[in-house]
Parts: sequence; structure tokens; C-alpha cells
Amino acid sequence: MAKLYNKDSGTLLGEINAQQLQFLIDELEEEDSADRDYYINRDQIDIFEENGADAQLVQMLRAALGENEDMEIRWE
Repeated sequence: MAKLYNKDSGTLLGEINAQQLQFLIDELEEEDSADRDYYINRDQIDIFEENGADAQLVQMLRAALGENEDMEIRWE
């Protein structure tokens, strides 16, 4: 299991399984192979859903955004 955090605040967003993590890695841009942080926004989460993202992952990311339009997340 990997843990997702709000990169700026350090708040734990939740735990994701290996398949959910791989989905994020495949869908989001990494600067290099050691990159573990990503920028997400509402439109990106909609695209995740269209591309078959796990419903639990989509729900977690939407809840994390709350009223915000975007945020940076990191995993470990």
C-alpha cells in the first residue's frame, strides 16, 4: 500500500493499492524516475474517471480537493 499526501500541507489523503498507484504513475507526468509528486485538478480527475480509474481513487482525490481547483499530491 502507498500513502497519498497533500504535498503542501503534508496531510494524509489516504492509502492506495498497487494498481491505483500504477494508474497514477501511468496517467500523470513524472519529471524523472524518482519523481513521487504530481499536480492534479478537477479536469484531470474527470479524465481519470473516463480512463477507467478505480472509483475509490477518484472519490479520494475529489474529497481531497474539496473546494480547491487544484493541488499537488505526493506518495510514499
